Amino acid sequence: MIEITLDGPGKNAMSSAMMKLVVDRLREAAGRPVLISGAGDAFSAGLDLNEVASLDRVGMRAFLRLLDACVTELFLYPGPTVASVNGHAIAGGCVLMLCCDRRVAVTNPRTRIGLNEVALGVRFPPRTFAAMRARVPRRHAEEVFLGAKLHDPTRALALGLVDELVDDAPRVARERLAELAAHPSEAYALAKRDLRGDSQDLATDDAVERWLDESVPLWTSDAVRRRLAAALGR
Repeated sequence: MIEITLDGPGKNAMSSAMMKLVVDRLREAAGRPVLISGAGDAFSAGLDLNEVASLDRVGMRAFLRLLDACVTELFLYPGPTVASVNGHAIAGGCVLMLCCDRRVAVTNPRTRIGLNEVALGVRFPPRTFAAMRARVPRRHAEEVFLGAKLHDPTRALALGLVDELVDDAPRVARERLAELAAHPSEAYALAKRDLRGDSQDLATDDAVERWLDESVPLWTSDAVRRRLAAALGR
């Protein structure tokens, strides 16, 4: 088993450095079972908004391309993956959680889980959105995506964002990973590929480039910067 711990400032906010680390660790894992958790009392509170707010259009294009690559790497990873959701999993943090094959979350009612990108005025990268559409139950998709709210664990379970709630998420997450890892690895990888396809099935390279052309101006707009500043309490 390989453990990847999201560890950084701002409740493990997803910076470029953290996303590169996740990609590198997944490639090093090479199909072995992977457990993903967050350091401290959070899984991940989302993208590093300080970094996002600092980027010009060139930097934002690279950042969003890296985000899409990180999500794609985890979503299509051939081996078993389990998220030990020990606290907040918000926006980009919720995205990483949803990419995992199983999501085991704590019962703490103060924990918040959800995809609030629309509330911030931003648009999901294409492969990221395709992965999220595949993971969020269809009957709850509009509430999750368009409602853009953050939910307590009980509501997150009802919406299908997590698979189970437990008091000891790290222990149970390891048990669930062991259960998945007990299957023949080749059969598991093939079944997962059949379910999720490949990166071009999520979005073609041309579609990604068109999305970047359309969406980078939105992500770097004054309106979005104002919302990010408000979220950061500036």
